[in-house]
Amino acid sequence: MSSERIIYMPLGGAGEIGMNAYVYGYGEPGKERLILVDLGVTFPDMDGTPGVDLIFPDIQWLAERRDRLEAIFITHAHEDHVGAVAQFHEELGAPIYARAFTANIARRKMTEKGYTEKSVRTVSAWPEVTEVGPFKVGFVPISHSIPESSGLVIDTPKGRLVHSGDFKIDHDPVVGEAFDEELWASLAAPGVKALMCDSTNVFNAHAGRSESTLAGDIEGLISSAKGMVVTTTFASNVARVKTLAEAGKRAGRSICLLGRAMRRMIEAAVETGVLKEFPKTISPEDAKEIPRENLMLIVTGSQGERRAASAQLAQGKYQGITMKEGDMFLFSSKTIPGNERGVIRIINQFSEMGVDVVDDSSGLYHVSGHANRPDLEKLHDLVKPHFVVPMHGEHRHLREHVKLSKAKGLHGVLAPNGTMVDLTGDRAEVAEYVETGRTYLDGSIKIGALDGVVRDRIRMALNGHVMVNVILDEDDEPLGEPWCEIKGLPEEGRSRAPLLDVLEEDLSQFMGRAGSKTLLDDDKLEEGLRKVTRQSAQNEIGKRPEVSVIISRLSA
Repeated sequence: MSSERIIYMPLGGAGEIGMNAYVYGYGEPGKERLILVDLGVTFPDMDGTPGVDLIFPDIQWLAERRDRLEAIFITHAHEDHVGAVAQFHEELGAPIYARAFTANIARRKMTEKGYTEKSVRTVSAWPEVTEVGPFKVGFVPISHSIPESSGLVIDTPKGRLVHSGDFKIDHDPVVGEAFDEELWASLAAPGVKALMCDSTNVFNAHAGRSESTLAGDIEGLISSAKGMVVTTTFASNVARVKTLAEAGKRAGRSICLLGRAMRRMIEAAVETGVLKEFPKTISPEDAKEIPRENLMLIVTGSQGERRAASAQLAQGKYQGITMKEGDMFLFSSKTIPGNERGVIRIINQFSEMGVDVVDDSSGLYHVSGHANRPDLEKLHDLVKPHFVVPMHGEHRHLREHVKLSKAKGLHGVLAPNGTMVDLTGDRAEVAEYVETGRTYLDGSIKIGALDGVVRDRIRMALNGHVMVNVILDEDDEPLGEPWCEIKGLPEEGRSRAPLLDVLEEDLSQFMGRAGSKTLLDDDKLEEGLRKVTRQSAQNEIGKRPEVSVIISRLSA
């Protein structure tokens, strides 16, 4: 009997929404040949990850097995699926396969990091397949909120796997391929062992709406506006950008795109042929000369990003353009959970200017790119898998998707990050658990989430910082008084005396009391100085700050 097995293991994206990375393997246990599907990022927040630029999955397990990694397949060009391909190219080194639009975005990322474009290989849609090791992988077009999204057919010697990628069922998506029910049903013909399936909207019981349903309402809103109109959406949602631009043009307005990401996505869509027609746009310089009532801007920053065009306009000016009372700002987007604070800040800033802000609370100006519950059931019915393995969702989404599968008589498998599942037999079994986590891009350096860097930064942000300096002479006696520098702390405490004076007086008394054992031992002296500083600060201001101690000794 053959000992080869099929394994599946998410390293990111299962138990969270973002930083997707899914490992598939085939072979003898511990010797499987591997492929990786998607390699994305998620974004930091000031509360939990201050100063961090990007967050990646922890790929250490895979990097340690890079000699067994055949290839990386990217389903589509959203940042949470493609954003880390260049960041981990040195550690993984495997060739990257994607369809033309996604490959265009991936190549830009590779060249920005100094890698050759040749590491990204463009493939055509199903029924073309790419053979790597024991796998045959095909890209099956599926509708989503970015062009050329694909699910994957992964054929192994012991059965077919289907990876849905991010998807919705949209028969008229404006840009990109419509959902083809016959095509997806045909995948079930040889039998599908497992469907790894998007879970984002599993709690939404309503059938999903098509992108094409938005144009009329958006045009009506723009036509009713008196001043300048500014709209924002996800830059990658090329279909929505086109819908907005065409609605603005029909309303008699000149269209200007603002924000590097917005222009880059439209350029990529034109270069790769997925966008055939797009209204003529004007430059920001020309936009300043157009009467406000004849102008519409489409800008980046739908999630409240501080450096994006929306936030810059809310703070006063962007590329010489300002907003005024009577203008209108439209969010043609959904606020991703966790971004509410940034979006609300922008809304209030616009409100203070007298700008009318319209969001998607009416449901008229945005549709999701992810399948709602009835659409998930539809895909289950078309593909007819033996197992349904939910992915792309928080733990609650995965668990609910398992319940949905079981209610339909299918075998649901709960597999959050780090769960290696053996899919070979009639029952899915957990083969092992692998420790997974996060990697932070901090400036230009990747650091581990448990390295302590961000933890120390948070502590300093919460508690402030004191630097203590002492000098000892050749006889190991204090030379002068200790002195302090403080950051992020009030200047005065309960005693109404300067905090620096109080700290330095208490430290001076400690140095006067310290015996020779303490004064001769840097570790003991540092510990004592730190303890006194924190206790003194606690008494004065009710906080125990982070303390750095510098001990200088004069040599004889």
